[in-house]
Amino acid sequence: VMGISSQPCFDSITLKDVNNSSYLWSKVLEAQAKKKVKRSRRIFMKRRVGCRRGSYGIQRRVRKLKRLIPNSDESIGLEGLFRETANYILSLENRVRVMKVMVEVLNGSDE
Repeated sequence: VMGISSQPCFDSITLKDVNNSSYLWSKVLEAQAKKKVKRSRRIFMKRRVGCRRGSYGIQRRVRKLKRLIPNSDESIGLEGLFRETANYILSLENRVRVMKVMVEVLNGSDE
């Protein structure tokens, strides 16, 4: 049959070893320990990659925010960037209010 070895899985175990249950028990524990180490290493690597990916995403968003906010330079830091962002949002809201008033005034003068 393809894919299945004709050699038995436990060819290194002799009949004397099979009779010795402590030997078998030690082999079982050894296999479980190897499996656990492999699994924990795989989880650790995923976490490391995930952390890098998360911090990269944050850095990318901060760079994008710096490009959107006028007069924000590299020296202001993250706290300064957030402060500038809040001020910029407030100024945009004020501009919208002014434009709404202008539209109301101009529409009222047409009547």
